[in-house]
Amino acid sequence: MSKLSAARLKVKNDSLVDEFNASIHFDKRLYRHDIRGSIAHAEMLASCGILTAEEAEAIKDGLLAVLGEIESGGFVFRTEDEDIHMAVEKRMTEIVGSVGGKLHTARSRNDQVAVDVRMYLREETEVIAGYMAELVKTLTDKAEKHLGVLMPGYTHLQTAQPVLVSHWLMAYVQMFRRDYGRMTDCAERMNFSPLGSGALAGTTFPVNRDMTAEKLGFTAPTENSMDSVSDRDFALEFLSAAAICQMHLSRFSEELIIFSTSEFAFIDLSDDFCTGSSIMPQKKNPDMPELIRGKTGRMYGNLVSLLTTMKGLPLAYNKDMQEDKEPLFDSVDTIKASLRIFIPMIEKMGINAEKMTKAAKLGFSTATDLADYLVRKGMPFREAHHIVGSAVAFALDKRVDISELTIDELKSFSEKIDDDIYSYITPEASVSSRKAKGGTAGESVKAQIESARKFLDEVL
Repeated sequence: MSKLSAARLKVKNDSLVDEFNASIHFDKRLYRHDIRGSIAHAEMLASCGILTAEEAEAIKDGLLAVLGEIESGGFVFRTEDEDIHMAVEKRMTEIVGSVGGKLHTARSRNDQVAVDVRMYLREETEVIAGYMAELVKTLTDKAEKHLGVLMPGYTHLQTAQPVLVSHWLMAYVQMFRRDYGRMTDCAERMNFSPLGSGALAGTTFPVNRDMTAEKLGFTAPTENSMDSVSDRDFALEFLSAAAICQMHLSRFSEELIIFSTSEFAFIDLSDDFCTGSSIMPQKKNPDMPELIRGKTGRMYGNLVSLLTTMKGLPLAYNKDMQEDKEPLFDSVDTIKASLRIFIPMIEKMGINAEKMTKAAKLGFSTATDLADYLVRKGMPFREAHHIVGSAVAFALDKRVDISELTIDELKSFSEKIDDDIYSYITPEASVSSRKAKGGTAGESVKAQIESARKFLDEVL
């Protein structure tokens, strides 16, 4: 059979054109969605009197036969069929005869591909959001298990203030909760059916777009036929949400890589999520976090790729938009793989409580607590900041922590300092004093964990 769309052309396409033009080798993953959309379209055409019930049933049987061939591995995907839509329709028509040609009444490949991609992406966002929720659960469980453990908090990767390990983990819980929200919001906005919009102007046939939208699980039909076939903002929104989540995974990965070094030794990644060295037998390399960090670049690239593809396109459909699928499919695969790795990797990750607690006492991490102490004694913060800076410089010269200075040494910087100062400038006291909502005190972190549990009860 010749190409279904080639009747206008007097000269057969060059084979190079066929190869360059074809999308069948990557858009074939849309086959289930394409067949499901075609079945709904045929049933709608019959309900509107455009097809007879017998014709629609024959087409449906043919489509299901094609589905069976694809899923059994018996279907041959050919470059000359151009895309999944033509491949399915061509094979279905070979099975049922000329009645198969009636399926394409009142639709175009433009609205067909738009509905296929929306159904595909709607399905994938549900899976991805589920992985995000599982990661939130894993992190929350880990935070609850290690609630009393201290660690140094950093700014500029320099020791800043002591925090609870649980507080550090719950910071990522907040990020992944927002990622979950972005992903589910994206799914809600994409859930409108473009099927029945035709090439761009709608159709002259008395179709029932509400019927196909309902059959395919959409909230409603799209409202403008030109917009329906010519935009991919729903895909861009997904790519953005996925890239932001991958960025969070990458930042977390960077910390896991640093914290697993022998110099830090704060955490221990399980052997089954690491690799060895081909030359250095002692090595245990954090290859999974490194790969996740590395794959973040391609996620950004996929987003920028489609933004660039769409930036100058006039309405309505243009062949450039065929370039939406490869970056979209790659981002779907990458974010799913990254989340699937991260969940068990965090679950099995060991926490070196002794090393973390010891590190929390280094680097003058309670200097801010000394400044706050002086402020509570009536000193302006800027003056207190200067005094504490001088005290830190003095302690550095003595090679001791600020909490190891004698009371007389501390008083030499301010007479407002009394013997009770030592109950404020230990890491434990520093952490427990930060009780304001969102702080690192144990009761505050417990509230964060409780909030995460409520979220998980709603989404899992």
